[in-house]
Amino acid sequence: MFHTILNPVLALIVWSLLMWILMYLRRIPAMQKANIKPQEAAHPGSLESLPSSARAAADNYNHLHEQPTIFYALCFYLHLANGADTPAIYLAWGYVILRVLHSLIQITANIVMMRFIVFSLSSIVLIVMSVRALLGLGA
Repeated sequence: MFHTILNPVLALIVWSLLMWILMYLRRIPAMQKANIKPQEAAHPGSLESLPSSARAAADNYNHLHEQPTIFYALCFYLHLANGADTPAIYLAWGYVILRVLHSLIQITANIVMMRFIVFSLSSIVLIVMSVRALLGLGA
């Protein structure tokens, strides 16, 4: 599990897809309860009336398509440039764990300061991975 940097990539992809499922498990019943027709959700912000739990799952799914795109690109770069050494792999797993933790906070208690701290830590991990790659320390 720890011998390639592609495993954390796959783990975050699978986690993102699980969040997609959760988003619709929460969103569809909430839309039905609020008597919102699918076409009424054609524009951003049109689902603002949904309960927080449904919106948090959707927000988290969107978050998993923002900064993690850098993570994916960086992991593939490290893999292709033979820079995926042991520290890089552990950093990648650290990033994934922090993003999963961020998701769990957002879809449960949704305490913004807790999310911010975890997001900041994951960003620092990504920065360290990037600097190591830039300096060729993973090669």
